[in-house]
Amino acid sequence: MRYYEDIEIGDTEEFGEYHVTKAEIVEFAEQYDPQPFHTDEAAAEDSAFGQLVASGWHTASICMRLLVDGPMQDRAGMGARGVDELRWHQPVTPGDTLSVRTEVLEKRVSESDPTRGYVDTKLEGINQNGEVVISWIGLEMVARRNSGAE
Repeated sequence: MRYYEDIEIGDTEEFGEYHVTKAEIVEFAEQYDPQPFHTDEAAAEDSAFGQLVASGWHTASICMRLLVDGPMQDRAGMGARGVDELRWHQPVTPGDTLSVRTEVLEKRVSESDPTRGYVDTKLEGINQNGEVVISWIGLEMVARRNSGAE
């Protein structure tokens, strides 16, 4: 298990691989983001995207799944305080394969609860061409192994 003390500013990781299908783009969008360029190929051709694209929320969900299946499995995570700077850089289309890259930007011990620390990590979702499609800064809470030490 990796605790707050095991995480260093500048730590980077690349992981995961997820193949995005047309069927799941439409299924997700029909339930959560039913805009025509996510649900209807013909309508999507007349949109600013020119083709069917995944909802940004779907893209975020895929990256979150890769994060949970990846480095979060062995981290003493306690949830998150939120995300900052969420950006969709490029549309995700059927057939894209996504992976994730993370970098620890900042960490500090909680002033109100010395049993946890705050770790701010930049996440980038990357497609098969090496292009960043989404990014955010996750504001994670991580348990401390030794709450009496920095």
